[in-house]
Amino acid sequence: MTQYKPNGIITLLTDFGCRDPFVGVMKGVILTRFRDAVIVDLTHSIDAQDIAQGSFWLEKSFGWFPQGTVHVAVVDPAVGTARAAVVATAGGHCFVGPDNGLLAPAVDTAGAGEVHEIDVERLGLPRPCDTFHGRDVFAPVGALLAGGHTQPSSVGPPRAGLIASPLPRVQRTPTGVLGSVVAIDHFGNLVTNLDENLLKTGRAVDVCIMGKSLPLRRTFMDAERGEWLALVGSFGTIELAVREGHAASVLGVRPGTPVELIMGRSASSMPPP
Repeated sequence: MTQYKPNGIITLLTDFGCRDPFVGVMKGVILTRFRDAVIVDLTHSIDAQDIAQGSFWLEKSFGWFPQGTVHVAVVDPAVGTARAAVVATAGGHCFVGPDNGLLAPAVDTAGAGEVHEIDVERLGLPRPCDTFHGRDVFAPVGALLAGGHTQPSSVGPPRAGLIASPLPRVQRTPTGVLGSVVAIDHFGNLVTNLDENLLKTGRAVDVCIMGKSLPLRRTFMDAERGEWLALVGSFGTIELAVREGHAASVLGVRPGTPVELIMGRSASSMPPP
């Protein structure tokens, strides 16, 4: 197990948006406790209360940061209830947030680690507001960890593990593999939970959504302007797009919409295009 050694970097992932002061206040809390923190806004555009989407992007993103980074993630519809606030360490990274499924995929990908429940009294933190643990719990704990002022094992008692993500699992079907749209990016592309490894079977594949069968392309420019296509996105999952168009608006698609890979004959037996 790789030991966590803080490097001073803190990433922030929330569903707070950037119109209100919530994110700025969290940064103020961090800088008050750790003036030299390097704060990176991973994203604040997770769909409101969408724990599955938040867990997806956290898992896909954390590995691009060096070991020793603290990842503070807050998508927390049950804030103020009995749900636990936790710190998890794995693969040399530290994850701070609610134990509601948000952290689990990233921690699982990072490798074996430890989970501790945050005890605000043990850390000497004031009683948190029941509706803003991002400011009163997760930001100060992230700062304490990133600055080396406390250790993950010192934030509170150990826990056996984390609650699993509500992100839908990919399912095998008689004709292929069924996944779903997880997120819609700034360009309107449909990001799915179908991993690129599913394409390495040597069999021809059709990508289907809402009755449409999309050709699999390597780049956006391999399609005609306005044409639908599927391709492997930069995070290693299959995305659906319209070249120079907004795919989500064209189909009226939302996260959760099913996407199926229909596996055909062996690719080697297919006639040339």
